[in-house]
Amino acid sequence: MSRFSIAIHGGAGTLLRSQFTPEREAAYRAGLEAALDAGLAVLRQGGAALDAVQAAVVALEDDPLFNAGRGAVFNDQGFIELEAAVMDGSTRAAGSVTGLRRVRNPVLLARAVMQHSPHVTLGFEAAEAFAAAQGLALEPPEYFRTESRWIALQSELARLRAGGSDAGVPESVKHGTVGAVALDGQGRLAAATSTGGRTAKWAGRIGDTPVIGAGTWADERVAVSGTGHGEWFVRCAAAHDIAARVRHGAALAEACDEVVLGELKRFGGSGGVIAVDAGGHIAMPFNCEGMYRAAADASGQRRVAIF
Repeated sequence: MSRFSIAIHGGAGTLLRSQFTPEREAAYRAGLEAALDAGLAVLRQGGAALDAVQAAVVALEDDPLFNAGRGAVFNDQGFIELEAAVMDGSTRAAGSVTGLRRVRNPVLLARAVMQHSPHVTLGFEAAEAFAAAQGLALEPPEYFRTESRWIALQSELARLRAGGSDAGVPESVKHGTVGAVALDGQGRLAAATSTGGRTAKWAGRIGDTPVIGAGTWADERVAVSGTGHGEWFVRCAAAHDIAARVRHGAALAEACDEVVLGELKRFGGSGGVIAVDAGGHIAMPFNCEGMYRAAADASGQRRVAIF
């Protein structure tokens, strides 16, 4: 069997074990398992890494437990704005989108921008018009709404009105992102990331997910997808920094730790990454209490974890 590897994440932050009932933990694990299986199915059939990460992320976008697609968080104006990115490491082709309000699967639109437009990033009304022209599924606002996210918005708005600061709330309440990275049997690497951003973010805010090199990156050596406080991933060019360290001789785990546990943490950035290199090695470090994550390879090794 050809060598391949895949890793996925569903967000990072203050995930306290005491806050998880057995039923809640089982539901999140089932969501991670389903997304991992979606990506694995592509790789086992000899498919491309880009198709595998797309399949995994679509599964997470469709699961209302995760902050991407259906189940995304609300901004300060009470509506949802979605972002996504994809990158093909073998060609450096990339596509990303931001400010989406009606696109069912933003990762599919990011790929369409990569393959069917002259640009890397497209946003807001223009991106949604392009989605319609590409025949992608559009949904009404009600499709994306979940009661838990609405309650979280009301709680966060009340806290901010009372004088709370952005630093005064657990990061798991503020953000969440989904992503996947993969190495396929032909040695190609790819990354995909999708998010609803941060609860009560300013309308129009653009995070790290659609910024190629910040929350998403893939080249011929490594693929990276991040989750966390996006402003810091942008300021640290986190995903590309990891790739640069690998290019200059660092092992994957070392490069990821230096950025996630070093650079990001030094500046107060909370979160984590998943990464895979050309040798099929996987790293999934995080500098907070937990990160929804899963990984598998051609040998049958498989792991799913939260804390």
